[in-house]
Amino acid sequence: MYASPQAFRQMSRITGMYTEIGVQGAAGDHSGHALISMLFEGALASLAQARGALAAGQLELKARAVAKAARIVGEGLRASLNLKDGGAIASDLDSLYAYIEVRLTQGNLKNDDRALDECVRLLKPLSEAWAQIAPQVRQSS
Repeated sequence: MYASPQAFRQMSRITGMYTEIGVQGAAGDHSGHALISMLFEGALASLAQARGALAAGQLELKARAVAKAARIVGEGLRASLNLKDGGAIASDLDSLYAYIEVRLTQGNLKNDDRALDECVRLLKPLSEAWAQIAPQVRQSS
């Protein structure tokens, strides 16, 4: 099962608008920006570990790594969204993170590397967009 075309369109739109919400949400708070960057890095690193463990047949290690990635997405990235004031962007990110959590669970349960790869492909552009706004955050702090 792959992301629907709607999920990819949503991801593209969100990536394009991430600068706006990122600067607004992290202006004057460089440490907040750095924390979100570390969450993206941790999720992507955990997914890399999970995929490597899956390829090596180390299913227990794979399960722990996927669980860690899911916690980072759900309890870190998703929980950090300001749904009250973040408007459509925050709502769209919330939906995307919820979708990623579902795909992580499916990938874990079915030992499906394609699902884990899809999560990487969804998170990586967001991480890169977030990293690109770092200079703006530094200037505004």
